[in-house]
Amino acid sequence: MQKIVVAITGASGSIYARQLLTKLQLKQSECSVAVVMTDNAKQVWQTELGDSSYENTTLQTYSQHDFNAPFASGSGQYNCMIIIPCSMGTLGRIAGGISNDLITRAADVILKERRKLICIVRDTPYNLIHIKNMETVTLAGGIICPATPSFYSKPSTLEEMAATVVDRVLDLAGLPVNTFRWGSNDQ
Repeated sequence: MQKIVVAITGASGSIYARQLLTKLQLKQSECSVAVVMTDNAKQVWQTELGDSSYENTTLQTYSQHDFNAPFASGSGQYNCMIIIPCSMGTLGRIAGGISNDLITRAADVILKERRKLICIVRDTPYNLIHIKNMETVTLAGGIICPATPSFYSKPSTLEEMAATVVDRVLDLAGLPVNTFRWGSNDQ
């Protein structure tokens, strides 16, 4: 069974995190999921989505300062870490090797173990520091996946637009997802 860490930081884009958590809750027979969320992420979630529904997840959750979490060590054998949304501050600390909380420690572990780190960056525009940090994380084996919706499937709501990104993330994580596929007859 695949073991996945989902980290939610304080960047704008809580809709992506909410959709990912919802879809992963439906896949609990296929994967084990652990969640860590920053205090800023909770505040942004409440601002953007108008609720604190993150408290209702059935997934295992950890404090951002709980270094006893199983994914804080390579021996925990987590296959994948998804940071959604990934703030540029978090990305910069990962690129610099600074493990000052559970999210950056887990990202460091995932990279050192040569496992899959997927960072869904949300800021725009990028400055040169952001670009160099994305390059550093990519060279270390991470995947930078900007939260850029696609429009092939003709999404008509914000949720459908966000789903184009979340479904791509699930694909990158190696989980099966029923979604629009380019070239399919469902256009």
